[in-house]
Amino acid sequence: MEKIRQIFYDERQQHWDKVALKLENWKGWGVYYRRRIAQVFKFNISQNQDILEIGCGNGDLLAFLEPRYGLGLDISPKMVELAQKNHPGLDFRRMDAVDFSLDRKFDVVILSDTVNDLWDVQSTLEAVLRHLKPRGRLVINSHNRLWEVPLNLAIALGVAKPTLPQNWLTVEDLTNLLNLAGFEPVRQWVEVLLPFNIPLITPLFNQYLVHMWPFRFLAMTHFMVARPRETGALRSKLPGVSIVVPARNEAGNIKRIFEETPQMGSHTELIFVEGHSSDDTYDEICRQMKAYKDVDASVYKQPGKGKGDAVRLAFSKAKEDVLMILDADLTMPPEDLPRFYNALVSGKGDFINGVRLVYPMEKHAMRPLNLIGNKAFTIIFTYLLGQPIKDTLCGTKVLWKDDYEAICANRAYFGDFDPFGDFELIFGAAKLNLKIVDMPIRYRERTYGTTNIQRWKHGWLLLRMVIYAAGRLKFI
Repeated sequence: MEKIRQIFYDERQQHWDKVALKLENWKGWGVYYRRRIAQVFKFNISQNQDILEIGCGNGDLLAFLEPRYGLGLDISPKMVELAQKNHPGLDFRRMDAVDFSLDRKFDVVILSDTVNDLWDVQSTLEAVLRHLKPRGRLVINSHNRLWEVPLNLAIALGVAKPTLPQNWLTVEDLTNLLNLAGFEPVRQWVEVLLPFNIPLITPLFNQYLVHMWPFRFLAMTHFMVARPRETGALRSKLPGVSIVVPARNEAGNIKRIFEETPQMGSHTELIFVEGHSSDDTYDEICRQMKAYKDVDASVYKQPGKGKGDAVRLAFSKAKEDVLMILDADLTMPPEDLPRFYNALVSGKGDFINGVRLVYPMEKHAMRPLNLIGNKAFTIIFTYLLGQPIKDTLCGTKVLWKDDYEAICANRAYFGDFDPFGDFELIFGAAKLNLKIVDMPIRYRERTYGTTNIQRWKHGWLLLRMVIYAAGRLKFI
């Protein structure tokens, strides 16, 4: 077997050495394909990270991603030489994708059109896992098997680079190999129907039709983002919690919040933001803070409007590592918050999203039209995000503070017209490839006050946000 393996590597080294000699002057249709793939990688990988690329070729993709530190590995010495010549600010090394050993770990590891050309995919993935930071991400794209025949035809016509026999892996094959290697897939999608540029036609195919049935089955390449499965116990101590409570006309619920909210982690703080109430919500918060002196609580008056504005203010004041949102109407029982905390801290997910649509809810907890609207948006958002999400407007959401700060840094990408704050967080989490996990709760009927949701006005706003998000997340 070792002899066969060596023959395999020798053939590929010689093949890619020959390709490297021709690559600088390559004028085939593959130029457009590589450019499109690079754009997709850049959309899904933040700048200024430590990035490792396995099968780096001429290094153009790695350089395009603008890493803080970039290292490219390739089996071909000619490719490594070419990459180092073209991108002297990056590091390139000749190294086997299976047996490599490095003295550092990375935020992101990428394999672009590489798994199809490996001797042992599982061993490579296991090596990647050893070199990935605990909350790092692996981003892979691989060829769709349906394109095996047309690719061979393109090679014969001289419009694509010649290749050796490939691993034509299905999505199920790759998912299984990731699981065997210790990874958990986060999301997956397809790209590229036309691998060459025809004005007006190619954007239609590669931005829109490729994501729609039945065209998506014909896409040239399949993308997958994965994370290390064992992501729990990442901090040296049990993290504390900042619970944010936006409160507008909720005076009758404040005492119960102090009574029913549990302590979690090393420390729990309550941060109230009072939003222009017509009742005495602010005064009631102050009274309960004096009555419950053992509870670490603070209160701020909201300068702007909307729940999203209140949440942003409170998060900016938070001192702990875990951020939670608790609606002051108490339709979500505070005693369920430890379940959210445990799911996040144990690494089950990076973003824990409350779901009201699993268990039977109390009789008047949600109006029928609101229920129908929520279920419709569930279908739409699952499609847009590439991850299953069952409820977008449940008020309770839990995430790490450092992830929230990363979302904030990217806020301008989605605009600033979300008065709820839910979509800003969900879209931002999806853009960062965070693992979103649904947490079912039993939704209760409000016992004080009335909802601040305006069914038709806010429904129209939600629809506009969906359309906008589609162009920023799906049809890029």
